[in-house]
Order: sequence, then structure tokens, then C-alpha cells
Amino acid sequence: MDKPKTDKHTETGCGNGLRFGLSSMQGWRVEMEDAHCAMIGLPGQLKDWSFFAVFDGHAGARVSAYCAEKLLEAIIGNDAFCGGDDDKTVDDPHDGIETGIKAGFLRLDEQLRDLPEVATGEDKSGSTAVCAMVSPSRVFFANCGDSRAAFSRGGEVLLSTLDHKPGNPEEKKRIQDAGGSVMIQRVNGSLAVSRALGDFEYKNVPGRGPCEQLVSPEPEVFVQQRDPACDEFLVLACDGIWDVMTNEELCDFVRDRMRLTDDLTEICNYVIDTCLSKV
Repeated sequence: MDKPKTDKHTETGCGNGLRFGLSSMQGWRVEMEDAHCAMIGLPGQLKDWSFFAVFDGHAGARVSAYCAEKLLEAIIGNDAFCGGDDDKTVDDPHDGIETGIKAGFLRLDEQLRDLPEVATGEDKSGSTAVCAMVSPSRVFFANCGDSRAAFSRGGEVLLSTLDHKPGNPEEKKRIQDAGGSVMIQRVNGSLAVSRALGDFEYKNVPGRGPCEQLVSPEPEVFVQQRDPACDEFLVLACDGIWDVMTNEELCDFVRDRMRLTDDLTEICNYVIDTCLSKV
């Protein structure tokens, strides 16, 4: 490409005491393979809950697009998810919400495997996923891959999800136990993330469960109690942002812009333009 594609897709919305803005841009990539989902007010008994997610596709856009359409349904529609009961404490070991989120990711991965173009091997794409489910009292973050969420409170980064890279000791052990290797910080010298949805050529080791394969679809879930008096904002973004800005740099950038404008999509546009200029 002679120059980056800087056309942007933006959305905004509000409800349940929240406001959101989003922006996506192809940049220097040959194809646009990212997708997203933003929904305020969820189905059934979850009308006071909200859901936001970013999906960073690779080797094609099919998996990321399907995830954007189906992940929420896979989470709240499985029997393990006990949504709507928001009276439990974060440390409650019987909290079905975290269990349901993990079960939803695994269910979605099974659904992806059954897609005709995936089952025949025609489509080998995969996608990272990071999402936030916002209840009246808590935020549930789930991350699979190297997209990331950061939560800002009181002028500081309170919480951020952890990237799943093949060189991480726990990830490397699982890969090697499954008969794979980590070369140039990639799974078998090829894939730069160790957890993802799709990527089924890395998920065919006999005798091992879905979370024991070279690439795992299992998310890590982080839970944070909300503090309306001090909570500022949360950011979900793919690695195109995090590769050039740290958690603190991005949150400081967003915080400074919020002092100048209430337009969240404009702030998102500033973020991606700034990151593009740093590449």
C-alpha cells in the first residue's frame, strides 16, 4: 500500500448510566479484519447490563465477524451463565457469571468449527477477543489473545487484562506439552498469539481438550467492583493500539482529551490517528 486507509467507522450510544464511542480504521493493513460489538441493555433479565467487545481478526475476517455477531449470545445463552443475580460478592466461588463467560467462549469456538467454510479448511482465520460486561455493580472483563482492556479510576489505571503471547511461561508450557514449539515468539514459528477463537489448524492434537491445544479459546476473566464516584472510563482496543501506547499512556491520553470534549468518537479518532502516526 502506498498510503494507509484512514476512513473510519464510528458509533456512539448511551443508556444505563453509560456513554460509549468507538472507531475503527484499516490503516496500513491490506484488509480490514477487525470487528466489534457494543450493546447497552441486554436481552431478558439483563436490561440494566451492557456489553462491549473488540475482535482482532487474522488470516481473514470471517471468524472475527462471526464472533462480533454471536459471542454475547453464546455467553448469556449457555446454562452455566447465571446473569441478572448481581447481589453476590466478587469473591463468591459460586458466581456463575465468570463460569458462563468462559463456557460461552468455548461454545462459540465449537460453533465456529462447524461453519462450512471452516470445516472444509477453506477458511483458516482466527480472532482475538476482549470484552467487558457491565452490570449495575461490577465489570466483567474477558480476554483471549493480545487485544486488551484497561479500566481507569481516580486518574490511574486500576485494572488491565493480560496479553496471551506464546513466550509467556504458562502459555509456552501448554504449547510444548501439546507437541508444539515457540520460535521467534510465535506458535510453531507462525502465529503471534497463544489464545484465540478459530485457528483450528492449531487445535487438532489428539487426546487433549480444547484448552490444552497449541492455541486455546479459553479467556481469562477479571472482575472489578464499580465505584460510581471514582470510575472514569474503560478502553477496549486491539494490539494496533497497545503496540505503540502503554496502558498508562493511553489512559492519560483519553483522560486529557475528555477534559476538552464530550465527543467520545472524536476521542477514539484521535487515539487511532495518533497511533498510526507512531507506526
